[in-house]
Amino acid sequence: MKHADANRHTARRMIWAASGLSLALALSACGDGSPPPQSNFGKDPKITAPTAGIIPTINIPSPAPWPKGEMPKAPAGFTVQRFADGLDHPRWLYLLPNGDVLVAESSTEPPKSDAPFMKKVENFFMNRAGAVRPSPDKVILLRDTDGDGKAETRSVLLDGQVHQPYGMALIGDHLYVGGTAGVWRFAFTPGMTKITGAGEKITTLPTGKYNNHWARNTIPSKDGTKLFVAVGSSSNIADHGIAEEEDRANILEMNLDGSGKRVFASGIRNPNGMAFEPQTGTLWTVVNERDMLGDDLVPDYLTRVRDGDFYGWPWSYWGKHVDDRVKPQNPDMVAKAIAPDYALGAHTAALGLTFYTGTALPAHYQGGAFIGLHGSWNRSYLTGYKVVYVPFANGMPTGVPEDFLTGFIPDPKGNKVYGRPVGVIADKTGAILVADDNGDVIWRVSANTPPVPPVPPATDETPAQ
Repeated sequence: MKHADANRHTARRMIWAASGLSLALALSACGDGSPPPQSNFGKDPKITAPTAGIIPTINIPSPAPWPKGEMPKAPAGFTVQRFADGLDHPRWLYLLPNGDVLVAESSTEPPKSDAPFMKKVENFFMNRAGAVRPSPDKVILLRDTDGDGKAETRSVLLDGQVHQPYGMALIGDHLYVGGTAGVWRFAFTPGMTKITGAGEKITTLPTGKYNNHWARNTIPSKDGTKLFVAVGSSSNIADHGIAEEEDRANILEMNLDGSGKRVFASGIRNPNGMAFEPQTGTLWTVVNERDMLGDDLVPDYLTRVRDGDFYGWPWSYWGKHVDDRVKPQNPDMVAKAIAPDYALGAHTAALGLTFYTGTALPAHYQGGAFIGLHGSWNRSYLTGYKVVYVPFANGMPTGVPEDFLTGFIPDPKGNKVYGRPVGVIADKTGAILVADDNGDVIWRVSANTPPVPPVPPATDETPAQ
């Protein structure tokens, strides 16, 4: 039978799911219960053999509100404050030229009554993590009018025009918004606080029956003439057949009116954040890799994205490591697969990405990447749930990820979480903003003392200081 092995894998998951919540809770203690090894991160991660058993490890975080007075922790020399709170599942952030901040409020939705059984099971567990609720379908505009690092005013810019809004981009006199089923554009001028028009849907994006990875990040090309749209896979490893994955697990490119849509890079299971590295101008993305191969497989990653790149999904991972669960196998596609540039640890759920080009943070942070790690569910010891910083040199990442914003997990050995970072941007002052969709907060991280600009090197005309 064509997909017999894949069907058996799905059947095992269904048997496990049907056994009930008590079994799932017991399974949270599976695995070796240790933090991820350093070898799971960086430019040359150790790719071990799969260790998953018949029943996968499930460790669903238990959401809890931030205690009064508590907030995430930043390194010494930084201040953390609430830029805005009382939001409704804020996922993505975008900075307008006038300094206003846009927040896309959206979420994984409860399954429909006719949804497949496994979709309902998966949503059941995501609901326990606080990730499932009716999607707010709003874009909120926040404005800090007095420069104190807090948004004094907020407006509902869009309300219901785009389902599950995510990526946003201002190009000329239009605001583009990526929704799960398409990309929309609206006439917009910075300073506006509400868009009442229906806008124009410039392209349709695939959703299908499963649509597990529903987020659609959207950014313009460097010259502003094209759009890149990230579309994640429908399932973990094409569980329902490759036909269900048409136009998915890709980064698409299209013209600003939606025409000329094509696959720019492929085999990318669930790309989210996209940004251009400032030194080379190359497009980079962060990606959630596949689940259910063990605590330390497969590392999520940060990588360059070039025209025609293929990263292996679903047939292989981290280059040419074959995933034996995928049937039928495809050796020709495996032979084309390239390895990502930089590992971010298995199951960390890398979502947010921004390269820092401001001057308000210390020199160490210039030119590197801030990444929001939403956090694991398929690992015995929770991992992720923080913002990390990855230094860059000569246009490439170097070293290992550095913790930048932590404290979202009060006890790393437990499963209680106060927040889950998603979108990460720099505000108009150069401070870092982080969307916390579990805490319904936008956190702001600023340097206590503004860095002193470097002294220019001495020349014949400029005496040394």
